[in-house]
Amino acid sequence: MVPLLVYPVTLREASMIIVWGSIETTADNLEMVLSLSLEHVRRSRQEVGCISHDAHIHLEKPHCVVFYEQWQDMATLRDHFAVPESAQFVAAVTELATTVPEIRIFDARPITGGMS
Repeated sequence: MVPLLVYPVTLREASMIIVWGSIETTADNLEMVLSLSLEHVRRSRQEVGCISHDAHIHLEKPHCVVFYEQWQDMATLRDHFAVPESAQFVAAVTELATTVPEIRIFDARPITGGMS
């Protein structure tokens, strides 16, 4: 068995908030969900505290859009959720979803180190 970490690891002090989310929709509604998502992602990237904000199509579920976001801290993420356009986006894509949209929020610290 190969150990998972085979190199020296250093935890960086600064943490960040990671958000993972997904929206499943129908083939008929996919283009609208993608359009709304792209608009939301581009707007969100301009917000204070947004490190990254991306949307992708799930490779095994072609009608599922997956979101990956990195935020400076919980305060900036709360500010993001409070933006009226964020609530409008969630309401609009929820209407187009086939299941309840999913969201998971993590407090993470990056690890640095080299492979040996």
